[in-house]
Amino acid sequence: MSASPDGSIRPFRISVPDRDLDDLHHRLDRTRWPDELPGAGWDYGVPRDYLRELVRYWRHEYDWRAAEARLNRWPQFMTTIDGADVHFAHIRSPEPGATPLIVTHGWPGSFVEFERIAGPLTDPRAYGADSADAFHLVLPSIPGFGFSGPTREKGWEHLRVAGAFGELMRRLGYRRYGAQGGDWGAAVSRELGRLYAGDVVGVHLNIIPGAGATAEPAEAELAALGPAERARTLASWQRFQHWSREKQGYADIQSTRPQTLAYALTDSPVGQLAWIAEKFKEWTDSADRPEDAVDRDHLLTNVMIYWLTGTAGSAARLYYERAHAAYRGRPPERSATPTAYAAFPQENFVVLRHLAERTENIVRWTEFDRGGHFAAMEQPELLVGDVRAFFRGLGETG
Repeated sequence: MSASPDGSIRPFRISVPDRDLDDLHHRLDRTRWPDELPGAGWDYGVPRDYLRELVRYWRHEYDWRAAEARLNRWPQFMTTIDGADVHFAHIRSPEPGATPLIVTHGWPGSFVEFERIAGPLTDPRAYGADSADAFHLVLPSIPGFGFSGPTREKGWEHLRVAGAFGELMRRLGYRRYGAQGGDWGAAVSRELGRLYAGDVVGVHLNIIPGAGATAEPAEAELAALGPAERARTLASWQRFQHWSREKQGYADIQSTRPQTLAYALTDSPVGQLAWIAEKFKEWTDSADRPEDAVDRDHLLTNVMIYWLTGTAGSAARLYYERAHAAYRGRPPERSATPTAYAAFPQENFVVLRHLAERTENIVRWTEFDRGGHFAAMEQPELLVGDVRAFFRGLGETG
């Protein structure tokens, strides 16, 4: 793989020193536990008994070296774009006619999210599917996150990230490609479709930022909608109210004082774990604990990416940069790029089609009966199937 001298692409391999793992174990052994109100459950945050057990497992049973070896099966690289180091996995399909696809994570996720979809997407024949549905995968870490962090200057919001990822695809030699993402990855992916409309053949999203009801719908608006969309609109408004009242605190902190938060999360592995595990409980299709929806080891590997790279603060800065950007509050221009939306019922926000169509060129809309925010981890088969169907459909109509 080659690149111009000022845009070199360097091989990368995850290799965490033993001293970093020893330090983690010492810190876990010396955890100072807070008190807890009896019978509080998850209402006040992560329950202490649950977290104690998860920490015990992390300390004594979880195997980072096994996870590291598994991730290192993916060819990984580093390049510098716009002054930032960009880490990415590049998994080429054995099928020569595969479609290039860049898949972007969000917060508090990482490229680890895509472990369960990478194989089926790159080598469908090995999973009993049609070889025509193959993809060459590019799985980048957002600047500031994990091995792409920390960032070293202000201004790394999602539009800048999209510009960097467009340049990444150019360096890899991909002139026509697709994009997929959820959470921040959705914001980045849809901007790829706007900024590089001539290159991006389609955008697949499992959330559409700004396409939910953030104000109580007026009667005139509801009257113009069909019964199903009217019901979704009311549900969207109710869920947004609950979110604003009960779940938005983390975003308010990260949008205003990410540096202050960084001291706690960078110094305490249990603090970092709790900050992320809470989101995996509240944002997934789970009942009593995150493991109802996401494998425990998979969750811990994701947490380890933040801990080992010390990027809790620089990842949180993405929220600050977006909140303080000059374009904040302005609706995006409507995209001409064909866009698909996969709706998972436990996603934080109910996306409304009549609002999504104001800014996106929606050509596919799929509603599932299970799954939540971390679709690639919770329901990989459903997500893979929808991605395949969307891009296959574009090929049939192109």
